[in-house]
Amino acid sequence: MTDLSSTAAGLGAVIIGRNEGARLVACLASFPPWVRPLVYVDSGSTDGSVAAARAAGAEVVALDMSVPFTAARARNAGFARLMELGSPALVQFVDGDCVLQPGWLPAARAFLQAHPDVGVVCGRRREIRPEASVWNRLCDAEWDTPVGQAKACGGDALMRTAAVQAVGGYDPGLIAGEEPELCVRLRAAGWQVWRIGEEMTLHDAAMTRFGQWWKRTRRGGHAFAEGAALHGAPPERHWVAETRRAVLWGAVLPVVALLGALVTPWALLLLALYPLQVLRLARRHGWERAFFMTLAKLPEAQGVLEYWLNRLRQRRSRLIEYK
Repeated sequence: MTDLSSTAAGLGAVIIGRNEGARLVACLASFPPWVRPLVYVDSGSTDGSVAAARAAGAEVVALDMSVPFTAARARNAGFARLMELGSPALVQFVDGDCVLQPGWLPAARAFLQAHPDVGVVCGRRREIRPEASVWNRLCDAEWDTPVGQAKACGGDALMRTAAVQAVGGYDPGLIAGEEPELCVRLRAAGWQVWRIGEEMTLHDAAMTRFGQWWKRTRRGGHAFAEGAALHGAPPERHWVAETRRAVLWGAVLPVVALLGALVTPWALLLLALYPLQVLRLARRHGWERAFFMTLAKLPEAQGVLEYWLNRLRQRRSRLIEYK
Protein backbone atom coordinates (compact mmCIF):
# COMPACT_ATOMS: atom_id res chain seq x y z
CA MET A 1 0.00 0.00 0.00
CA THR A 2 1.30 3.48 -0.91
CA ASP A 3 2.02 5.56 2.18
CA LEU A 4 -0.24 8.60 1.88
CA SER A 5 0.52 10.06 5.30
CA SER A 6 3.04 12.64 4.07
CA THR A 7 3.18 15.18 1.28
CA ALA A 8 5.93 13.11 -0.32
CA ALA A 9 3.28 10.68 -1.54
CA GLY A 10 2.15 13.36 -3.98
CA LEU A 11 -1.21 15.05 -4.31
CA GLY A 12 -2.19 17.06 -7.35
CA ALA A 13 -5.37 18.73 -8.50
CA VAL A 14 -7.44 19.09 -11.65
CA ILE A 15 -9.67 22.15 -11.88
CA ILE A 16 -12.04 22.73 -14.80
CA GLY A 17 -13.86 25.87 -15.76
CA ARG A 18 -14.89 28.55 -18.24
CA ASN A 19 -15.25 32.26 -17.52
CA GLU A 20 -15.30 31.75 -13.76
CA GLY A 21 -13.40 34.99 -13.12
CA ALA A 22 -12.93 35.75 -9.43
CA ARG A 23 -14.36 32.35 -8.52
CA LEU A 24 -11.46 30.62 -10.27
CA VAL A 25 -8.93 32.86 -8.54
CA ALA A 26 -10.46 31.97 -5.17
CA CYS A 27 -10.54 28.28 -6.11
CA LEU A 28 -6.83 28.18 -6.99
CA ALA A 29 -5.89 30.19 -3.89
CA SER A 30 -7.69 27.67 -1.66
CA PHE A 31 -5.13 24.94 -2.46
CA PRO A 32 -2.20 24.75 -0.03
CA PRO A 33 1.35 25.01 -1.47
CA TRP A 34 2.05 21.30 -0.99
CA VAL A 35 -0.68 20.36 -3.48
CA ARG A 36 1.14 20.30 -6.81
CA PRO A 37 0.81 20.18 -9.71
CA LEU A 38 -2.34 22.24 -10.12
CA VAL A 39 -3.77 21.68 -13.59
CA TYR A 40 -6.44 24.06 -14.81
CA VAL A 41 -8.44 22.94 -17.86
CA ASP A 42 -10.02 25.86 -19.70
CA SER A 43 -12.88 25.46 -22.15
CA GLY A 44 -12.77 28.68 -24.15
CA SER A 45 -12.75 31.42 -21.51
CA THR A 46 -12.76 35.03 -22.66
CA ASP A 47 -12.47 36.68 -19.24
CA GLY A 48 -8.77 36.28 -18.49
CA SER A 49 -9.15 32.97 -16.64
CA VAL A 50 -6.16 31.44 -18.42
CA ALA A 51 -3.86 34.30 -17.42
CA ALA A 52 -5.19 34.22 -13.85
CA ALA A 53 -4.55 30.49 -13.59
CA ARG A 54 -0.99 30.84 -14.85
CA ALA A 55 -0.38 33.71 -12.44
CA ALA A 56 -1.51 31.40 -9.62
CA GLY A 57 1.08 28.80 -10.65
CA ALA A 58 -1.27 26.39 -12.39
CA GLU A 59 -0.46 24.43 -15.50
CA VAL A 60 -3.08 25.34 -18.12
CA VAL A 61 -4.64 22.93 -20.60
CA ALA A 62 -6.73 24.66 -23.26
CA LEU A 63 -9.33 22.31 -24.69
CA ASP A 64 -9.85 22.13 -28.42
CA MET A 65 -13.30 23.66 -28.63
CA SER A 66 -13.84 22.40 -32.17
CA VAL A 67 -14.60 19.10 -30.44
CA PRO A 68 -17.92 19.07 -28.50
CA PHE A 69 -17.24 19.99 -24.87
CA THR A 70 -18.07 17.80 -21.91
CA ALA A 71 -16.86 18.15 -18.33
CA ALA A 72 -15.75 14.51 -18.55
CA ARG A 73 -13.47 15.30 -21.49
CA ALA A 74 -12.05 18.26 -19.59
CA ARG A 75 -11.31 16.18 -16.49
CA ASN A 76 -9.65 13.48 -18.59
CA ALA A 77 -7.45 16.07 -20.30
CA GLY A 78 -6.45 17.56 -16.96
CA PHE A 79 -5.76 14.16 -15.46
CA ALA A 80 -3.58 13.14 -18.41
CA ARG A 81 -1.51 16.31 -18.05
CA LEU A 82 -1.26 15.84 -14.29
CA MET A 83 0.18 12.37 -14.75
CA GLU A 84 2.70 13.69 -17.28
CA LEU A 85 3.88 16.31 -14.82
CA GLY A 86 4.43 14.18 -11.76
CA SER A 87 2.29 11.04 -11.39
CA PRO A 88 0.96 11.86 -7.90
CA ALA A 89 -0.72 9.11 -5.90
CA LEU A 90 -3.84 11.23 -5.35
CA VAL A 91 -5.81 13.74 -7.40
CA GLN A 92 -8.35 16.24 -6.17
CA PHE A 93 -10.95 16.98 -8.84
CA VAL A 94 -12.82 20.23 -8.34
CA ASP A 95 -14.94 22.61 -10.39
CA GLY A 96 -13.65 26.13 -10.90
CA ASP A 97 -16.65 27.68 -9.14
CA CYS A 98 -15.74 25.95 -5.86
CA VAL A 99 -13.43 26.84 -2.97
CA LEU A 100 -11.65 24.06 -1.09
CA GLN A 101 -12.18 24.00 2.68
CA PRO A 102 -8.94 24.13 4.74
CA GLY A 103 -9.33 20.84 6.61
CA TRP A 104 -10.54 18.76 3.72
CA LEU A 105 -7.37 17.40 2.11
CA PRO A 106 -5.63 16.29 5.33
CA ALA A 107 -8.80 14.52 6.50
CA ALA A 108 -9.51 12.90 3.13
CA ARG A 109 -5.92 11.77 2.64
CA ALA A 110 -5.84 10.26 6.13
CA PHE A 111 -9.06 8.39 5.35
CA LEU A 112 -7.59 6.91 2.18
CA GLN A 113 -4.43 5.97 4.05
CA ALA A 114 -6.53 4.05 6.59
CA HIS A 115 -8.79 2.43 3.97
CA PRO A 116 -6.77 0.94 1.09
CA ASP A 117 -9.89 -0.42 -0.64
CA VAL A 118 -11.36 3.07 -1.04
CA GLY A 119 -10.66 4.66 -4.42
CA VAL A 120 -12.77 7.80 -4.00
CA VAL A 121 -13.57 9.91 -0.97
CA CYS A 122 -15.78 12.98 -0.91
CA GLY A 123 -17.15 15.24 1.80
CA ARG A 124 -19.79 17.90 2.25
CA ARG A 125 -20.18 20.34 -0.59
CA ARG A 126 -22.08 23.43 0.46
CA GLU A 127 -23.58 26.31 -1.46
CA ILE A 128 -21.69 29.50 -0.64
CA ARG A 129 -24.82 31.70 -0.65
CA PRO A 130 -27.89 29.54 -0.02
CA GLU A 131 -29.82 32.58 1.17
CA ALA A 132 -29.45 34.30 -2.22
CA SER A 133 -32.21 32.32 -3.92
CA VAL A 134 -34.46 29.31 -3.54
CA TRP A 135 -32.48 27.66 -6.35
CA ASN A 136 -29.26 27.94 -4.37
CA ARG A 137 -30.97 26.51 -1.30
CA LEU A 138 -32.18 23.55 -3.33
CA CYS A 139 -28.60 22.88 -4.48
CA ASP A 140 -27.35 22.99 -0.90
CA ALA A 141 -30.03 20.53 0.24
CA GLU A 142 -29.37 18.23 -2.71
CA TRP A 143 -25.73 17.82 -1.66
CA ASP A 144 -26.58 16.95 1.95
CA THR A 145 -26.23 13.21 1.44
CA PRO A 146 -25.56 10.54 4.09
CA VAL A 147 -22.07 9.86 5.43
CA GLY A 148 -20.71 6.37 4.81
CA GLN A 149 -20.10 4.06 1.90
CA ALA A 150 -21.76 5.53 -1.17
CA LYS A 151 -22.53 4.62 -4.74
CA ALA A 152 -21.26 7.84 -6.27
CA CYS A 153 -19.47 11.14 -5.77
CA GLY A 154 -19.98 14.52 -7.40
CA GLY A 155 -17.61 16.76 -9.33
CA ASP A 156 -15.48 17.43 -6.25
CA ALA A 157 -13.68 14.37 -4.89
CA LEU A 158 -10.27 13.06 -3.89
CA MET A 159 -9.33 9.95 -5.87
CA ARG A 160 -6.46 7.53 -6.12
CA THR A 161 -4.82 8.06 -9.47
CA ALA A 162 -4.28 4.30 -9.76
CA ALA A 163 -8.02 3.74 -9.50
CA VAL A 164 -8.82 6.36 -12.14
CA GLN A 165 -6.24 4.87 -14.49
CA ALA A 166 -7.47 1.33 -13.90
CA VAL A 167 -10.92 2.10 -15.31
CA GLY A 168 -9.84 4.46 -18.07
CA GLY A 169 -11.03 7.71 -16.52
CA TYR A 170 -14.30 9.46 -17.24
CA ASP A 171 -16.54 8.68 -20.20
CA PRO A 172 -15.89 11.73 -22.42
CA GLY A 173 -19.15 11.30 -24.34
CA LEU A 174 -21.42 11.98 -21.35
CA ILE A 175 -22.87 15.49 -21.16
CA ALA A 176 -23.89 14.95 -17.52
CA GLY A 177 -23.67 12.37 -14.76
CA GLU A 178 -20.07 11.50 -15.55
CA GLU A 179 -18.98 11.15 -11.91
CA PRO A 180 -21.64 8.58 -10.87
CA GLU A 181 -20.94 6.65 -14.08
CA LEU A 182 -17.22 6.59 -13.26
CA CYS A 183 -18.07 5.34 -9.77
CA VAL A 184 -20.14 2.49 -11.24
CA ARG A 185 -17.05 1.24 -13.07
CA LEU A 186 -14.78 1.83 -10.07
CA ARG A 187 -17.05 -0.22 -7.82
CA ALA A 188 -17.26 -2.96 -10.43
CA ALA A 189 -13.45 -3.03 -10.39
CA GLY A 190 -13.43 -3.58 -6.63
CA TRP A 191 -12.93 -0.03 -5.36
CA GLN A 192 -15.14 1.58 -2.73
CA VAL A 193 -16.61 5.10 -2.73
CA TRP A 194 -17.05 6.86 0.60
CA ARG A 195 -18.50 10.12 1.85
CA ILE A 196 -17.07 11.41 5.11
CA GLY A 197 -18.42 14.12 7.39
CA GLU A 198 -15.67 16.65 6.64
CA GLU A 199 -16.49 19.98 5.00
CA MET A 200 -15.06 19.72 1.46
CA THR A 201 -15.92 22.66 -0.79
CA LEU A 202 -18.03 25.79 -1.04
CA HIS A 203 -19.83 26.06 -4.38
CA ASP A 204 -21.21 29.13 -6.11
CA ALA A 205 -24.21 28.02 -8.16
CA ALA A 206 -25.15 31.65 -8.89
CA MET A 207 -28.70 30.61 -9.78
CA THR A 208 -31.12 33.51 -9.69
CA ARG A 209 -33.76 32.48 -12.24
CA PHE A 210 -36.34 29.73 -12.53
CA GLY A 211 -35.06 28.94 -16.03
CA GLN A 212 -31.62 28.08 -14.64
CA TRP A 213 -33.12 25.61 -12.20
CA TRP A 214 -35.24 24.07 -14.96
CA LYS A 215 -32.21 23.55 -17.24
CA ARG A 216 -30.12 22.07 -14.45
CA THR A 217 -32.93 19.67 -13.52
CA ARG A 218 -33.54 18.78 -17.16
CA ARG A 219 -29.85 17.92 -17.42
CA GLY A 220 -30.31 15.64 -14.44
CA GLY A 221 -33.09 13.79 -16.25
CA HIS A 222 -30.86 13.34 -19.28
CA ALA A 223 -28.15 11.91 -16.99
CA PHE A 224 -30.66 9.49 -15.45
CA ALA A 225 -31.69 8.15 -18.85
CA GLU A 226 -28.18 7.82 -20.23
CA GLY A 227 -26.89 6.27 -17.02
CA ALA A 228 -29.71 3.72 -17.09
CA ALA A 229 -28.94 2.95 -20.74
CA LEU A 230 -25.29 2.28 -19.90
CA HIS A 231 -25.58 0.44 -16.58
CA GLY A 232 -29.26 -0.27 -16.04
CA ALA A 233 -28.95 -4.03 -16.17
CA PRO A 234 -28.90 -6.06 -12.91
CA PRO A 235 -27.32 -6.04 -10.46
CA GLU A 236 -26.35 -2.36 -10.77
CA ARG A 237 -29.68 -0.95 -12.03
CA HIS A 238 -27.94 2.41 -12.26
CA TRP A 239 -30.54 5.23 -12.25
CA VAL A 240 -33.31 2.96 -13.48
CA ALA A 241 -35.64 3.93 -10.63
CA GLU A 242 -34.87 7.65 -11.07
CA THR A 243 -35.62 7.43 -14.79
CA ARG A 244 -38.86 5.54 -14.15
CA ARG A 245 -40.05 8.08 -11.57
CA ALA A 246 -39.25 10.99 -13.89
CA VAL A 247 -41.23 9.49 -16.75
CA LEU A 248 -44.16 8.43 -14.56
CA TRP A 249 -44.61 11.72 -12.72
CA GLY A 250 -43.34 14.09 -15.39
CA ALA A 251 -44.87 12.61 -18.54
CA VAL A 252 -47.25 9.65 -18.12
CA LEU A 253 -49.42 11.06 -15.33
CA PRO A 254 -50.07 14.53 -16.83
CA VAL A 255 -50.62 13.12 -20.33
CA VAL A 256 -53.08 10.48 -19.09
CA ALA A 257 -54.94 13.07 -17.04
CA LEU A 258 -55.24 15.57 -19.88
CA LEU A 259 -56.15 13.02 -22.54
CA GLY A 260 -58.56 11.33 -20.16
CA ALA A 261 -60.28 14.67 -19.62
CA LEU A 262 -61.35 14.55 -23.27
CA VAL A 263 -63.50 11.57 -22.29
CA THR A 264 -64.48 12.53 -18.75
CA PRO A 265 -63.55 15.53 -16.58
CA TRP A 266 -63.09 13.13 -13.67
CA ALA A 267 -59.72 12.18 -15.18
CA LEU A 268 -58.37 15.50 -14.01
CA LEU A 269 -58.60 14.18 -10.47
CA LEU A 270 -55.38 12.30 -11.25
CA LEU A 271 -53.61 15.66 -10.96
CA ALA A 272 -54.50 15.63 -7.25
CA LEU A 273 -51.70 13.09 -6.87
CA TYR A 274 -49.22 15.96 -7.15
CA PRO A 275 -50.26 17.85 -3.99
CA LEU A 276 -50.53 14.51 -2.21
CA GLN A 277 -46.95 13.77 -3.23
CA VAL A 278 -45.85 17.17 -1.94
CA LEU A 279 -47.59 16.44 1.36
CA ARG A 280 -45.86 13.06 1.62
CA LEU A 281 -42.39 14.47 0.87
CA ALA A 282 -42.84 17.50 3.12
CA ARG A 283 -42.85 15.31 6.22
CA ARG A 284 -39.20 14.51 5.56
CA HIS A 285 -37.87 17.39 3.47
CA GLY A 286 -39.99 20.43 4.37
CA TRP A 287 -42.54 22.23 2.20
CA GLU A 288 -40.23 24.18 -0.07
CA ARG A 289 -38.04 21.28 -1.08
CA ALA A 290 -41.02 18.91 -1.34
CA PHE A 291 -42.74 21.24 -3.79
CA PHE A 292 -39.69 21.52 -6.05
CA MET A 293 -38.84 17.82 -5.79
CA THR A 294 -42.31 17.13 -7.19
CA LEU A 295 -42.14 19.88 -9.81
CA ALA A 296 -38.69 18.65 -10.84
CA LYS A 297 -40.21 15.56 -12.41
CA LEU A 298 -41.40 17.69 -15.35
CA PRO A 299 -37.95 18.93 -16.49
CA GLU A 300 -36.44 15.55 -15.57
CA ALA A 301 -38.94 13.86 -17.88
CA GLN A 302 -38.04 16.35 -20.58
CA GLY A 303 -34.38 15.41 -20.22
CA VAL A 304 -35.18 11.68 -20.34
CA LEU A 305 -37.29 12.07 -23.46
CA GLU A 306 -34.62 14.20 -25.13
CA TYR A 307 -32.05 11.49 -24.54
CA TRP A 308 -34.34 8.76 -25.86
CA LEU A 309 -35.24 10.81 -28.94
CA ASN A 310 -31.62 11.65 -29.73
CA ARG A 311 -30.68 8.02 -29.31
CA LEU A 312 -33.46 6.95 -31.67
CA ARG A 313 -32.29 9.50 -34.24
CA GLN A 314 -28.64 8.54 -33.59
CA ARG A 315 -27.83 12.16 -32.77
CA ARG A 316 -25.34 13.42 -30.22
CA SER A 317 -26.97 15.24 -27.30
CA ARG A 318 -26.02 18.87 -26.90
CA LEU A 319 -24.60 20.20 -23.66
CA ILE A 320 -27.25 21.53 -21.26
CA GLU A 321 -25.79 24.48 -19.35
CA TYR A 322 -27.61 26.51 -16.74
CA LYS A 323 -25.12 29.35 -16.35
